[in-house]
Amino acid sequence: MALLAQHRLVTTLQMQQLLSPGSTRQFTSGVLNTLREAQLVSYAELPVGRTRAWFLTLRGVRATSSWPEFRGRRVPALGSPTEASLRAAHTLTVVRSHLAFLHDARRRGDEYGSLDWVPEIGHRLPDTGGEDKLIADAVMHYTAIEPDRLQYRAFVEVDRGTMSSERLAAKLISYARFHDYTPQPVGRRGTVADQAAMLAWQRFYPRFPRLLFILTGASRQALRRRINDLQAMASGHPLVAQMARQIELGAATLEDLEEHGPTAPVWTPLAGETDRRSWMEL
Repeated sequence: MALLAQHRLVTTLQMQQLLSPGSTRQFTSGVLNTLREAQLVSYAELPVGRTRAWFLTLRGVRATSSWPEFRGRRVPALGSPTEASLRAAHTLTVVRSHLAFLHDARRRGDEYGSLDWVPEIGHRLPDTGGEDKLIADAVMHYTAIEPDRLQYRAFVEVDRGTMSSERLAAKLISYARFHDYTPQPVGRRGTVADQAAMLAWQRFYPRFPRLLFILTGASRQALRRRINDLQAMASGHPLVAQMARQIELGAATLEDLEEHGPTAPVWTPLAGETDRRSWMEL
């Protein structure tokens, strides 16, 4: 139920891979059906392969909203199988991306669990006439064990080729605005409160997270062009270029992540050298 509260919508197979990869799919189905009989979860049947995509009912949302994992966060409710079906394509692709990192972390022995990928994290942006909020598809919290113990955080954007390449690249501008945003404190300028103002992201992160774009839903050539457009934005827009000098930016295809793993050299840096590398080496 915590996984459904966090990830919104998960197929039976994805739930098995997230929770108990050593068990059978039938065991996972049995647990989910038991929760369904208690009216805590429901499912939408997707047209491809009669796949069931599970989500919390309103009763399930009420049950989980006070759990420690979600303190200070709102547990969203999908409400109906129809609403779940409308969200399924993007939401399940985001879960696929999470699973690519999870499989790799288990193989490596790193500290990264099913709840260390937090979808749809929003942050306020400065009032400059553009979008007033940045909503990342996910924020990832990952701790590598070998050769040194290192903690990583990353904003993740998952693109299925449903928006124009220009709109995708423009997301870099939103992240650059957030990277540079210092909220104006309450009180007269020159006061102690004003002097203590900090960048907005420092209220949430000890270091600005790296930014990872995961692309799918098109031919390899089309995805390569979209990565090229991201690189052009990273070098051509002054605010993004300034961020790129301080923050690790990279892009990869979901298919490469699933086939080779995220720590394989499948990531193209969006600034500087263009040789492909691990996401940890951007």
